[in-house]
Amino acid sequence: MPVVRKITQEAVEHMDLLKAKIEHLDPDPVHRGPYEEQLAAIVNRWSLKIAKLGCEPKGLWLVDFDNGEGYFCWRHPEPELNYFHSYEGAYQGRTPIL
Repeated sequence: MPVVRKITQEAVEHMDLLKAKIEHLDPDPVHRGPYEEQLAAIVNRWSLKIAKLGCEPKGLWLVDFDNGEGYFCWRHPEPELNYFHSYEGAYQGRTPIL
């Protein structure tokens, strides 16, 4: 879990820096294109790194950990791995781990 949090935090910080640059650009989409491609690349790299760890990226900064009976579920910036959902369930159906 610490590695997943670290990888995610680094990606979020990188994305936040690029978003700040984009906000100061001309609103013309032509000028924003390269930055938007970089944002997509950050998310893609994050997703690949998470998958290489044996976890399942399920959405932006959302990670599932298969435990054989369902998934433990974590979303940035949650401090701990505190939720579970079944294989049939999804993020909206997750329940707290007691």
